[in-house]
Amino acid sequence: MRPRRRLPLSAALLLGCMSTGPAVAAGKPLWELGIGMSALSFPDYRGSDESSLHAVPFPYFVYRGTFLKADRHGIRGTFFDSDRVELNVSVGASLPVNSDENRARQGMPDLQPTAEIGPSLDLNLWRTDDRRYKLDLRLPVRTAVTVKGGMRDIGWVFSPRLNLDIADVGGMAGWNLGLLAGPMVGSKRNHDYFYSVAPQYATAARPAFDAKSGYAGSQLLVAVSKRYPKYWLGAFARWDSLKGAAFIDSPLVRREDYFAAGVAIAWILGESSTRVEAAE
Repeated sequence: MRPRRRLPLSAALLLGCMSTGPAVAAGKPLWELGIGMSALSFPDYRGSDESSLHAVPFPYFVYRGTFLKADRHGIRGTFFDSDRVELNVSVGASLPVNSDENRARQGMPDLQPTAEIGPSLDLNLWRTDDRRYKLDLRLPVRTAVTVKGGMRDIGWVFSPRLNLDIADVGGMAGWNLGLLAGPMVGSKRNHDYFYSVAPQYATAARPAFDAKSGYAGSQLLVAVSKRYPKYWLGAFARWDSLKGAAFIDSPLVRREDYFAAGVAIAWILGESSTRVEAAE
């Protein structure tokens, strides 16, 4: 495992990974502003057998507007809202990979950092009256593009998942727990970007490979967080299985299991005097 510093895009990935359970609705600041630091351990890409440590500073920003929200669930606009159904904007990101520093990809083009954006239909399946326990079905579909060296469309990803949020978990006030699980599906262009090997990059140990669209494995994520008066703490662990994925035979897939983890702390530097009702 080798230490590296990465681009600020990994902060978006961190916040997405650490989305955790809702607190009971209460008067909260309309906005909060701060700065944080995270320590992340990620494989270079899903299927890589090499990992990196990332020290990532990130801005801490929360906005609880009526139509626009920015919190630990990410930046999103709520276009349709009901008691059980939400239509939100879903965002994501991936980290860059220097191919010279990855044995499987040596001699191939680097993987550029990517950003993903698209709609997510979120359905509440069950919740307790006090909303301390909440089970949702989330259906995000996102378009992915590279964001360095020119914007390039690299297809789409679909990752339906069940999401269980528990507030004040184990009777510990303010501690939120999130559990997320579900399959992943990707387009041919998306799988091609990460897993295809063009003939000019083929070697005796790395044969040419043309990735197809379809099933991209499954994921399980566990995250905890707590908001203190002057700072916020969070941690997550994520496990993916690539068994049965459409690209499993790619020579770039060195492991069928993917594990990532991270911790973060953010200091709250200021907040709005305006209070709003918010369930998070």
